[in-house]
Amino acid sequence: MDLTGLLDKIHDAATAIDYGRKGFATKGKAEEGRASYEIGISVALTAFRDAQSSVDPQTIILAEYTFLSEELQFCEETDTDSRSSLTQAIQSFDDALLALETVEDSALYQGAEKTHPHSQKFRVNGFPKDSFHIACIAHRTRLQNMLRTPGVDPIEKALLKQRFANLATGQKGYVEKQGEAMA
Repeated sequence: MDLTGLLDKIHDAATAIDYGRKGFATKGKAEEGRASYEIGISVALTAFRDAQSSVDPQTIILAEYTFLSEELQFCEETDTDSRSSLTQAIQSFDDALLALETVEDSALYQGAEKTHPHSQKFRVNGFPKDSFHIACIAHRTRLQNMLRTPGVDPIEKALLKQRFANLATGQKGYVEKQGEAMA
């Protein structure tokens, strides 16, 4: 899979979704907006499915990171709650990418593993619940909250569900990397 092409698709999809949402609110642009919105959702859904099929934690995280970054770009300056939530999610994925770098260096990761509590509440399948897991868990909660919001378009719900599933797949792939690092 071409990672650059995948991330370009996500960028284009987020742009089309935003254009579509803004079109809904513009007199005479509702039909054009709806078309752009639906195309954007379709492209995003395909891209996120492709990311999930890679089963690569880095690809999955970068796909979500790219989508969130685009959403932040399109977010109104006055929407401080959304901006804060998106910024926190992006920062947690920055930390997740650092954890991914660490787990790929077996010697470094074995040392880092000793810094995490061994209580089960701080573990995932016996491995440390580090910033990668924390980012995925927190973002799944965000996505669940969005799914519970009344009035969310059914096609957007499908995209939210796909993104939710991607995070579980990314965590599963990450646990495999943790196992390899500890072997």
